[in-house]
Amino acid sequence: MEKICWANTDNFDDSKFVVVGIPDESQSHALRQGTQEAPFTIRKISNERDSYERDGKKILGRPNDGAQKKVYDMGNITRGEIDDVYDKISSSSKIPISIGGDHSITRQIINAMSNRLGKFSLVYFDAHPDFVSSTTNYYGSVVNDVLLNIKTESSVQIGIRTPELEELANIKKHNLQIVTPFDISEIGIKEIASSILDKLGENVYVSFDMDCIDPAYAPGVSVPVPMGLSSVDAAYILKKIAKRGIVGMDVMEVCPSFDVKDRTSHLASRLISEVIYSAGEK
Repeated sequence: MEKICWANTDNFDDSKFVVVGIPDESQSHALRQGTQEAPFTIRKISNERDSYERDGKKILGRPNDGAQKKVYDMGNITRGEIDDVYDKISSSSKIPISIGGDHSITRQIINAMSNRLGKFSLVYFDAHPDFVSSTTNYYGSVVNDVLLNIKTESSVQIGIRTPELEELANIKKHNLQIVTPFDISEIGIKEIASSILDKLGENVYVSFDMDCIDPAYAPGVSVPVPMGLSSVDAAYILKKIAKRGIVGMDVMEVCPSFDVKDRTSHLASRLISEVIYSAGEK
């Protein structure tokens, strides 16, 4: 199977970052189906558009300042393998970068990793709060389903613009900070990013639903919502958080069958690269 172009080692033990594909959308209720194809498509497009060959050498389509950060692509796993795989990654002090699949996968990843690392500060990029509590264990209840393993007082949701009344009540009940696209327009990206960094605790996990970005930049998602983040603003915040330090990240809800010229898959690949190259920089 094709590996993501950012992978630069075939040795798990040598790596700092571990790319894991989870091609599963069994807990999605979306009218648009096809997120299970995302791990394959994002890897394919990353090789077609983010790298090329010159004189028999692979050249990455951005400055290769991350060459010393070893990235291992372990391929795809099933939902049933999540607990064992992420326990192995966490116990090895490596940073997983997961590609879904529907957003409910995040619940299983966080709950598996927290067994070894404890509670996380969660940065949750999404158009939707995913904070339904009347129904659980699906892509709309992720935040509710990980409450025992996150610190809501040091967590934040970014890009929210279509909450249900039930979700608004849960956000208020748990005092969860929300950053909307309108907040970024009014306050400014630099100040917003700074306030987010000030909020976060020690162990930070980033979950990135591609529908947080405006459909103009990311049309190929399962539940698109107008008036979202720009791709540059999203990348700016991601880079700042990665530079501060993360324990893991996922990219969810890319829906290749509804994409336009693979724009969303390409953007997902580039966001992954920005996180890898920014992580831990001083």
